Amino acid sequence: MPPEAIAFPRTVPCAPPFSVPVPTAPRGGFRSCAASLPVAAPLGGRDVWRRRRTAIDGPPGPLVGNVGAPREHHRRQSGHRYLDRSVDMGELLASLAETTTADELHAVMSPYLNSSGGSGPGRRLPLSLRFMVGLLSREPDWRRSLALLDWMLDAAGYPPSIFAYNVVLRNALRAGQWALAGGLAREMHDRHSLAPDRCTYATLISSLGKAGRLDDALSWLHRMERDGVRGDLVLYSTLIELARKLGDHSKAISVFSRLRSYGIAPDLVAYNSMINVFGKAGLLREAHQLLREMEESDPASAVRPDIVSYSTLLTAYVENRRYVEALSLFSEMRERRIPLDLTTFNIMIDVYGQLGMPREADRSFWSMRKLGVDPNVVSYNTLLRVYGEAELFGEAIHLFRLMQRKGAEQNVVTYNTMIGVYGKSLEHEKAGNLVQEMQKKGIHPNAVTYSIIISIWGKAGKLERAVQLFQKLRTSGAKIDHVLYQTMIAVYERAGLVAHAKRLLSDLKESDDNSVPKETVITILANAGRVEEAAQLFRRAFEVGEVKDIAVFQCMMDLFARNKKHRNVIEVFEKMRGAGYFPDSDMIGVALNAYGKLQEFRKAESLYREMQEEGCVFSDQVHFQMLSLLGARRDFNRVESFLKELGSNPNINKQELRIVAAGVYERANRLDDASRIIWNQAPVDFNETLSEGYAL
Repeated sequence: MPPEAIAFPRTVPCAPPFSVPVPTAPRGGFRSCAASLPVAAPLGGRDVWRRRRTAIDGPPGPLVGNVGAPREHHRRQSGHRYLDRSVDMGELLASLAETTTADELHAVMSPYLNSSGGSGPGRRLPLSLRFMVGLLSREPDWRRSLALLDWMLDAAGYPPSIFAYNVVLRNALRAGQWALAGGLAREMHDRHSLAPDRCTYATLISSLGKAGRLDDALSWLHRMERDGVRGDLVLYSTLIELARKLGDHSKAISVFSRLRSYGIAPDLVAYNSMINVFGKAGLLREAHQLLREMEESDPASAVRPDIVSYSTLLTAYVENRRYVEALSLFSEMRERRIPLDLTTFNIMIDVYGQLGMPREADRSFWSMRKLGVDPNVVSYNTLLRVYGEAELFGEAIHLFRLMQRKGAEQNVVTYNTMIGVYGKSLEHEKAGNLVQEMQKKGIHPNAVTYSIIISIWGKAGKLERAVQLFQKLRTSGAKIDHVLYQTMIAVYERAGLVAHAKRLLSDLKESDDNSVPKETVITILANAGRVEEAAQLFRRAFEVGEVKDIAVFQCMMDLFARNKKHRNVIEVFEKMRGAGYFPDSDMIGVALNAYGKLQEFRKAESLYREMQEEGCVFSDQVHFQMLSLLGARRDFNRVESFLKELGSNPNINKQELRIVAAGVYERANRLDDASRIIWNQAPVDFNETLSEGYAL
């Protein structure tokens, strides 16, 4: 039976916790399944749809469709209280599968109505509640299971069962019926006084989480905790992982804090996820503390860090350009005899290169096979880049040809790196030949490839070839990113053709076609320092909804901040917040700095508190910036109270905090207070200080 032929839906008017309404219909009405219930509707309350009743509520009317007279699905009669053992559930399910409306389903189930009539204590239900829950769990279609639940509650008079509701709710969630699932959970409580249990909430939250509906899942988590139902590690870990994948680090950290506040011990997966989250959020000290916590916990119940724990923290250090800390951690891994994997080797080859230690990178690469780890294309590409940056051109060419002789995989990154190596060694023709070589091997050049080639030709004085290639790319419809445009602009400016560079920028700004996205043009103009042109295009694009990447907002804030246009920084920040984007710690720091430059200290503090309440995780620099702004406002009582607040935060570097606080007092010519802070003495009451005649 095709799903679209079934007409079992209920109508679901939405109620909290979500606010988008779902259309309603009369209580007794029927609507087609495809039209009545949006799949992606938000969760909410539900009005139970009913089959049409006569004036006297009795058995269903005549059958419709292709379902015949009521059939009994008995195996044999028995003397048990219920007919469970004499009813073939498989046959009953097969009969239910033929139904397409609620009336048909009620007709199939009519032989199993209350045989004594009425609903008093003398009634006898032919099928037990346990049998009916089993029948619900085996019914694959959410619409039939919902109609069957209605039959149980309204026609057959079964008592409301949390087990039956949980099964139907699970079926609705599997079909993506979010609104209906939320309505069922609310109906349990509001209509039948059944308190949703851990299974109800876990099913809802896990399904929403797996579907990427993080805010909906967190809303139900809050309700679960409010109702006193305790979640488990799997539930919290699911939400942490979802928030991590969505890049919502603040929410991941919030869920992890709630997990720990309930006394739930994280497992290895949760620890590794949170090390990654803290690293992505730039909270490296917190990430390192988690690793230390794993290492120093009670051995009897400890969760010991594995190679993933260490490599995740290594990656965080590298992404935040903390190469010395990465090297220190790697040395610690060697001392602890942690077995090294491919990811760790690749990270450390990069770290050695960034620290200007190409020989150590070389030694690390060639020791991989001795330790039982085979290098992959990333290993080769990283070492090629290290050789190129160290101007070890001979070693780079040797390794590149060795890859080809051994049949090692080569990709577009490999060729881009080697093209750059030939460009640095002034072998321009060989660089161009590599483009042809990679095309013959079926490796397609990308925008980075062409950017490197154009830059090489520009530096070699072959402007005409660079311009021809760029024009060919524009007319061929190839994808041109902002890096490629900026490379061509730099080539023009290096050759003294400033007018050509301005014309290219003007063409981009005034282009009405969609060959280059407006976000790309804004980024190009901003990186070129064209403040007015970037600002005008940004405002036009924002008004028509073409600015959808938070990186564009950040780019414009940085542009205005560099050019001391602090009002414009605030303008962009407010537009971003109004569009529903959540800023990171760096963007908040830029906004706080703008408020400080404008002497709007109260607005700065209001923003700081607002973002703190919304769960934003600040870096130490943002906290210190807020402290400096309070000092600039010369509100030293607030400075002292804020110092106490920061001092009680275990995640803040106390030594740096004292240095920043001392600087605040030094700038206010309060040298005694600066000395007190440095020597960590008790604070003074600044109201008393004022009465003693000290000038602020």
